[in-house]
Amino acid sequence: MMQIEEIEKFDPQKMFKAYDNWPMLARDAFKKDFSKIDLKDIDHVVLSGMGGSGAIGDIIAAILSREDIHVSVVKGYLLPKTVDEKTLVINTSISGNTKETLSILDYKLKSNAKFVAISSGGMMEKKCKESSITHFNIPMIHSPRASFVTFLYAILNIFENSLPIEKLEVLESLEKMDELQRSINSDHLDENNPALRLAENMNLSPLIYYPDGFKAAAIRFKNSLQENSKIHASIEDIIEASHNSISIWENENNYKPILLQGSDDFVKTKERWSIIKEYFAKKNIDYEEIFSVEGNIISKLVCLIYLLDYTSIYRAILSKTDPSPVNAINFVKERLN
Repeated sequence: MMQIEEIEKFDPQKMFKAYDNWPMLARDAFKKDFSKIDLKDIDHVVLSGMGGSGAIGDIIAAILSREDIHVSVVKGYLLPKTVDEKTLVINTSISGNTKETLSILDYKLKSNAKFVAISSGGMMEKKCKESSITHFNIPMIHSPRASFVTFLYAILNIFENSLPIEKLEVLESLEKMDELQRSINSDHLDENNPALRLAENMNLSPLIYYPDGFKAAAIRFKNSLQENSKIHASIEDIIEASHNSISIWENENNYKPILLQGSDDFVKTKERWSIIKEYFAKKNIDYEEIFSVEGNIISKLVCLIYLLDYTSIYRAILSKTDPSPVNAINFVKERLN
């Protein structure tokens, strides 16, 4: 069984401590006294961000899917051509120095759209002051990916009066995080820790299957495994995969199926899960199942991400890998103009 000394040895920057504190960090961000932004006269929301910041955009897009409003998620340099005076562009860069997201701010000079930006400072804050763009400064905790809940719950706070989610739903998600934290944190390194158990059973490249509504959690899990654990991971929509990529299991391969399932998936999705499991059993393919908590969409997505992010840290420790450095990413960033 893993010992705390192992974690401290291979995670010298103590990323795991930031994750231990996620519920507290989320609660503090949601309680902070931010000015509010509404979506009055807005019929198109663009969520711009990369990496950990992009994952926040995926979550907000999932929430906004409840509304009759057009949503675009931008992970790159270009805004959609449909942007107009009824568009709100929300730019998130936790570091404040993300090249792609900074380039989106340049559209402020040639667009009638409304812009708002959220970062821990950096070039984004400077650019916003120069261009009179509303900017919110949120502290970064350890690293952009470890700051996920701080920024997510700050955004839920800022747009509290506009998003199609009740305050009680947000508070419920915080309570669910508290409950989950007690079973996955670094004080509970035993067989009852679901994040550690999943990490121990992940000896091959994970192939993550997800249902409708959980794409944001699947993308985040893939990214966290790649950044923290330094291993390859892939994702597949379970319905679409049944029409193509399921064929890979006809031959031996180096993948381990991980099934992300909702506590109340659509009835036809449940049917698909059942058939896929039957096929895996027939082929003697070992797989892992992860179920979301019960509750609203925020509770489900945030708790899945919390569990799976911690899994990626435990997987790193098991591989004697420091989860914090991202040298390959820095190599690319340092050479960008």
